[in-house]
Amino acid sequence: MDLSKDKKFVEKHGPDAKPNSLIKNEILKRTHNNEVPCAVAFEIAKELQESADAVGMTVDLINYRLVKCQLGLFGYQPKKKIVTPQPTVTKDLKDAISEALVQGRLSCKSAWDIATRFEVHKMKVSGACEAMGVKIKHCQLGAF
Repeated sequence: MDLSKDKKFVEKHGPDAKPNSLIKNEILKRTHNNEVPCAVAFEIAKELQESADAVGMTVDLINYRLVKCQLGLFGYQPKKKIVTPQPTVTKDLKDAISEALVQGRLSCKSAWDIATRFEVHKMKVSGACEAMGVKIKHCQLGAF
């Protein structure tokens, strides 16, 4: 998500979209400065048994910003993105990433699944993608 102050995230959902009131209340209770960290969004989704994209949409509809992506791809100051290319990537990790690509891109969900399977931090997978020149698309929260 773009961190510009004037961005209206609500616009990407159309005029008839309405925020989920339960999700909205949890967001308002747990966040500060109109920002929702990725990890908090996923905690809310899990606790309310809602989908991640429903939480992301509610974040947009109340014009809050998603920050601190767990893959390091957005929401950090001052650079926005903090992920860096891994200096070395094992063959097994390269193969797992390559096998999960759809149209040359890795989904956020696939990146998380690979991190779980290899028992590594999510940012290690996104760093491997950076080293391999692979873009991660289709954020589970709808940020990108």
